[in-house]
Amino acid sequence: MNLKKNILFNFAYQILALVLPFITAPYLSRIIGAEGVGVYSFSQSIALYFTYITLLGLSNYGNRAIAEVQDDENKRSKIFFEIYSMQFCSFLISIFLYLVYVIFFSVNQIAAIIMIGWVVSAAFDINWFFFGMEQFKLTVIRNTIIKIISVACIFIFIHAPSDQYLYILIMVVSTLLSQICLWPYLKRYIHFVKPSWKGILLHVKPNFKLFIPVIAASLYNMMDKVMLGYLTNMRDVGFYENADKIVKMIQSLIVAIGTVMLPRMTSLLAKDENQQGEKYLDISFRVVFIYVSAAVFGILSVSSEFCTVYFGAGFEKTSYLLNILIVTVLFFGAGNVLRTQFLIPQKRDGVYIKSAILGAVLNLIVNLILIPRFGSYGAAIATVLAEVVVCVYQFWSVRNEISMFKYLFEALISLCCGGIMFAFLDKYFGVQYGIVRLIVKIVSGALVYLILIGFGLGIEKIIHSVNCHKGK
Repeated sequence: MNLKKNILFNFAYQILALVLPFITAPYLSRIIGAEGVGVYSFSQSIALYFTYITLLGLSNYGNRAIAEVQDDENKRSKIFFEIYSMQFCSFLISIFLYLVYVIFFSVNQIAAIIMIGWVVSAAFDINWFFFGMEQFKLTVIRNTIIKIISVACIFIFIHAPSDQYLYILIMVVSTLLSQICLWPYLKRYIHFVKPSWKGILLHVKPNFKLFIPVIAASLYNMMDKVMLGYLTNMRDVGFYENADKIVKMIQSLIVAIGTVMLPRMTSLLAKDENQQGEKYLDISFRVVFIYVSAAVFGILSVSSEFCTVYFGAGFEKTSYLLNILIVTVLFFGAGNVLRTQFLIPQKRDGVYIKSAILGAVLNLIVNLILIPRFGSYGAAIATVLAEVVVCVYQFWSVRNEISMFKYLFEALISLCCGGIMFAFLDKYFGVQYGIVRLIVKIVSGALVYLILIGFGLGIEKIIHSVNCHKGK
């Protein structure tokens, strides 16, 4: 399957992973309210930490390990069973620790008990294998069917605030089924190879190294919700969750590109095709800069109207949080391209680990200082600062190995186009509510941005041609 199709399929996968909460958010916000949304977000954030104990760094390590041997069935079969054996052992530790949490430490024990299914789902998660094989179509088909059923169940069964636990159950069951459904397809790509303890242990250290940035990054992706739940109230968690949900949706395209490109760049590196790898890196940066500039300035232009129309009355605070959190997309986009297409394929795990630790420590400190005083606004500020630090450190660490000036210039062009679009929408539309006006504003902004970016790319091409001519 070619690269463009893989990117499209994985974009669909990322969208479908988020489409259920996105489609149902307006309904749930009105039915179970901010507190119900907050209970789900808080309990899910806790459960996710225990799934990380099961998966460790497999989303990157497993993907990379399989990509390196994707053309050899014997090697990939051996590696799969070694890595999965390690994953299952980690799961046994994870489920034990989660049960201890449920019995002795859970804030909402009913929600925590239901979330056991979410923790168990990690034991069946073998997405890393199919991503390493560059087989994304299977995940898309699987998620499409399950998500449609889940959406139907929410609209059929959730009718009152008291149904919040039923909503959590629907989400848990859909997640568990989505992981189990991949297993029947596994036999197409591997055959059974009995793993040895020696083979299993070989994967522990490199996988654990990539687990460090995963758990560190989670501190500024989810710990904010956990700390909000403990230090403020579930309503504030609900406002924050809705804003974060929109940001995660926007980030899904960036994640899709990175997930597809990681095995491709790893494979190119193994074949010593560095020139082709550099070409892909340049294209990815250009596409991501264009996308994030449009997304950030677009959201800043419509956040007030969008949150009022989308989430309903009483969620005005979400728009203010969204205006803060959307800034993270700029730094997340650039950092994700660098991580998945340069650092991880080249096994520069040390830079990745150090950057994530720096971001996590900063986020934790700022959260402790700001959340007690400013609530969800403090958490949003801490998340932005953490993402900035992670991105800046990674780029600074490889400043002598990539063309920093070229990428900064491309980013500046896209940001200028986004800024002009924002000024246009602010001047001619202002802040008035209504779904028709919101749609007109989005369409107008998109057209203006496309015209501007086309003009900007033309200027960039002329400058590049002039520089090449001078070089001759």
